[in-house]
Amino acid sequence: MQAAAIETPAEIRFAPDATVEEALAALMEQIMAVYSVSDDEGPLTDMVERFLRRQPHLTVRRHGDTLVASTDLGRDRRVILCGHLDTVPVIDNFPPRWLEPGDPAIRGEIAAAHPDERVMWGRGATDMKASDAALLYLAATLTEPKVDLTYVFYDHEEVVAEKNGLRKVVQAHPEWIRGDFAIIGEPTNCGIEGGCNGTMRFDVVSHGVAAHSARAWMGENAIHKAGEALARLNAYEPQSITVDGLEYREGLNATLISGGNGTNVIPDECRIHVNYRFAPDKDIRQAKAMMMGADAGAELNNGEHTATGGVFEGFGIEMKDESPSARPGLDDPLAQSLVGLVRERTGREPVAKLGWTDVARFAALGIPAVNLGAGDPLLAHKHDEQVPESDLTLMAGILRDWLG
Repeated sequence: MQAAAIETPAEIRFAPDATVEEALAALMEQIMAVYSVSDDEGPLTDMVERFLRRQPHLTVRRHGDTLVASTDLGRDRRVILCGHLDTVPVIDNFPPRWLEPGDPAIRGEIAAAHPDERVMWGRGATDMKASDAALLYLAATLTEPKVDLTYVFYDHEEVVAEKNGLRKVVQAHPEWIRGDFAIIGEPTNCGIEGGCNGTMRFDVVSHGVAAHSARAWMGENAIHKAGEALARLNAYEPQSITVDGLEYREGLNATLISGGNGTNVIPDECRIHVNYRFAPDKDIRQAKAMMMGADAGAELNNGEHTATGGVFEGFGIEMKDESPSARPGLDDPLAQSLVGLVRERTGREPVAKLGWTDVARFAALGIPAVNLGAGDPLLAHKHDEQVPESDLTLMAGILRDWLG
């Protein structure tokens, strides 16, 4: 029998006499029940704000749909704990539900590792409402930490960088985001993933001359010309690059292609949308040089430019999105102490974050940052996104003991 879907709560609460496990499960259940696909985070942000404002030891500020809640205890150092409230679009996986042990919807690897445990199923379970629940629990219960704390719950992480709520707060209120170390609660199976790859997206454009397909010799076929760009992509060999002891794997891939405006018309333009994921041994400027030459001039919102070198030399380039990489940041004393505690609790050593996360924003601010969160990162965005209940307890316990 399928478990009943969880109903949307009026407020986020947990019982004052609840155990840690009960409180975490209640918080997880309540925030999972609130639909918060990017652009629709407002209702969840409102509920989280009311929850945080009920905590007398926190000063709560809001900018758009991003919340910043801070302690002001006069400690020597400050740690920033971040979780995004938005999710990717729903794929028949909302509303959420608890899966009891033995439920066939529990993935095999999770059932094997957690045979007698409930599992939360649904959109956002791993990315990243399990971590949000753990951070909300700490925000309510960790009243005397050994460092000052800033909690950031932000919107629009899952979409283009210009919408990112953390980015907007850093620009509008940089004084809210000051600290000595930061943790992003992206799913890592409660291990540490250091730094992140940078990412850029751009169109590679080939041009031709339109003509009737019955008289193709009167034109130039832009789609055929794009074959050379595809050949270069196909010939590209992704690199694995070690940075500060962690191995980052790069990637260069076409993700979309479009061209032509009629079934009997020789196309005069073809666009290949390309995503380059680059290791933190290089910044955006260096990554662009590898793709299009150092002096191509292609920037966000400035139209098409010709690649003067790099992989796509000779083709048109139009930038669409870019975000910097971040080095691991594990040489900071706070990072080292956290690495030791995570090793003790999980047996895991730090590994490289192979996607992009907001650790890069903190790196740009000069604040060391790592990724540490509940849930399997390989399940993020999947239709059967799910997380075992004990992951919440493990994450909250690591951070509570490290901070408290």
